[in-house]
Amino acid sequence: MAGIYLHIPFCKQACHYCDFHFSTSLKKKEELVNALCRELVLRKYELEETVQTIYLGGGTPSLLSLKDLNKIFKTIYDHYTVSETAEITLEANPDDLSPEYVIQLSRGVINRLSIGVQSFFEEDLILMNRAHNAEEAERCILHAREFFENISIDLIYGIPHMSETRWIKNLRKAIALDVPHISCYALTVEPNTALKTFIEKGTIPPVEEELAQSHYKSLLEITEQAGYINYEFSNFGKPGFESQNNMAYWLGKPYLGIGPSAHSFNGNERAWNVANNTKYIKSIEEGHLPQEKEKLSQEDKYNEYVMTRLRTQLGIHLQEVQEIFGETSKAYLLQQAEPHLLKNQLFVDGDHIHVTREGKFLSDGIASDLFMLKED
Repeated sequence: MAGIYLHIPFCKQACHYCDFHFSTSLKKKEELVNALCRELVLRKYELEETVQTIYLGGGTPSLLSLKDLNKIFKTIYDHYTVSETAEITLEANPDDLSPEYVIQLSRGVINRLSIGVQSFFEEDLILMNRAHNAEEAERCILHAREFFENISIDLIYGIPHMSETRWIKNLRKAIALDVPHISCYALTVEPNTALKTFIEKGTIPPVEEELAQSHYKSLLEITEQAGYINYEFSNFGKPGFESQNNMAYWLGKPYLGIGPSAHSFNGNERAWNVANNTKYIKSIEEGHLPQEKEKLSQEDKYNEYVMTRLRTQLGIHLQEVQEIFGETSKAYLLQQAEPHLLKNQLFVDGDHIHVTREGKFLSDGIASDLFMLKED
């Protein structure tokens, strides 16, 4: 099982919190699509396994026309072996999902939409500088549900001025719309973003970790009551609607990252493309891959295993740690986990270590305590 991720680096406008690579100019869109297809051909021998997931992220992939999408998918199907049951996801913004566009998408190979709602409240959308409004968010979901069974939406919590009541209303709205998958992320302040500048100037109050933690607690309770499975820290799905793409990432499956700034992973090394549209296009046109690579050490692999597995419902499999990394690594893991077991942040169930409900919000910090330091 393997995956292909395509980064579509275009947006109508810049969200205040976003630090992903994108451009608000669409002048190079056609050249970029051609370059994506060329890169897919150049790298087809890197992925000999059957492709089980294809994910178009960004940026805003829903800015692509049907012609653009058809060109990309024809290239994939011409040069890769794609499973008949492959999960094929398009990230989309509500303002792009017109009734006509949704119908067009439903007639192609895309079988899953991931819609960037972020909030159903106007004041939140304005603060984040989203291109859509609250009415568009609800309307596009209702229409998309007529043509797509598998729909996910993104919501952001911990937003300044977002009360507990408003966050709960966001969740209730998503549940009432019968969305089978919800991805929820705490608002983070990244360097070189408008949000950071506004906070430093005092225009927007600082993001409070206590608020985000309170919102996450409500998130766990409300989604559980509604029948969602929290299969990974930020992801909640009805049974059968867990994202194959998400789980492949957390289980360490190989994937190709196509497009500027896209990352790839093959189990032994990571590679990442240049985060510059012009340089990316020029390099691909010349037949060169504009990427850097990093070979993963045994410590890197162990740390990544711990980080990813601890975030999932599966937890850390102790026998698997022993088989992959050795008995010494298993003993080290149990030793490092002991303080968190005593604090009721971790628990052992048979041959697995899991994060407790109380420890979930702290899972990244807990994972770092379990990491193995590299030898100089």
